[in-house]
Amino acid sequence: MILADTGFFIALGNKQDRFHKSAVQAVTNLNELLITTYPVVTETSYLLARDAGLVVQFNFLEEVANGSFSIFDFQSHHITRMVELMRRYADLPMDFADASLVVLAEHLNEGRILTSDRRDFSIYRWNNTKSFENLLVLE
Repeated sequence: MILADTGFFIALGNKQDRFHKSAVQAVTNLNELLITTYPVVTETSYLLARDAGLVVQFNFLEEVANGSFSIFDFQSHHITRMVELMRRYADLPMDFADASLVVLAEHLNEGRILTSDRRDFSIYRWNNTKSFENLLVLE
């Protein structure tokens, strides 16, 4: 499974996004299931409505409902780890959605991700030492 971040979903859904072609290409070329988190879904839904309109937001939420990608179900101990990570990376700062993806990487032992957030995900480490591999080609 490949982790999917907010920026990837926004680029995929918003044809005006500068990474739209890269996101479409990634979906076309990668033959693996995508997984994300509810914080990412929430952030994506809000940003799509704000920046691309309600129709685009609804299209995204329909993809969620249709099971186009998996959504990780957190337990309370995952939240504790997310807070720990947000404290560790407070200087960036790390938001809740990003922390949820680091925890997901740790849970799955998987660091491949689709994200437009090059800077932060080049700094974050899952399992404290492992770096992410961004599969979204950013032009």
